Amino acid sequence: MMHNVFLLATEAHEAHEAGFGLNLDIWETNLINLSILIGILVYFGTKLFGKTLAERTARIAEAVQEAEQRQKQAAEALADGQQKLAQAQAEAERIRKAAEASAKTAKEALIAQGEKDVQRLKETAVQDINTERERAIAELRQRVAAMAMSRVEEQLRSQLDEAAQQQLIDRSIAQLGGK
Repeated sequence: MMHNVFLLATEAHEAHEAGFGLNLDIWETNLINLSILIGILVYFGTKLFGKTLAERTARIAEAVQEAEQRQKQAAEALADGQQKLAQAQAEAERIRKAAEASAKTAKEALIAQGEKDVQRLKETAVQDINTERERAIAELRQRVAAMAMSRVEEQLRSQLDEAAQQQLIDRSIAQLGGK
């Protein structure tokens, strides 16, 4: 490649002598080449860079817009979640208070039922005691009456002889039947 450049430069130098060729003076050619290059770059570069910058700007604006939309959705989701959390906490508090009230009512009902049961048991115990006492008193009366009758019979047998007994029986019969 380097060889081609030298060959071209040599032919150009020979052609320059003939009237047409490359100008190898660095100062003259650089300014012209530089101005042509800058002109080409400005002409084509503005369109290319302008289009590239416009596309990049559009992509950045679209990305920013999408990010803002996602942020807005996230904020809405957060607010919705916080609202649901607050509702759940309020419902939990309501349930807790209802459970406490229900437990208190149940406790009071159990205490009242327990007191009624104790009172009923006391009344039943008193009735059982009274019934047992009356039965015991009645049994004692029967025993005392039986013992008294037995003693009276013994005393009568020991004090009365057969003639007195016969006389007592006859008098009793007379009082019953013949008076």
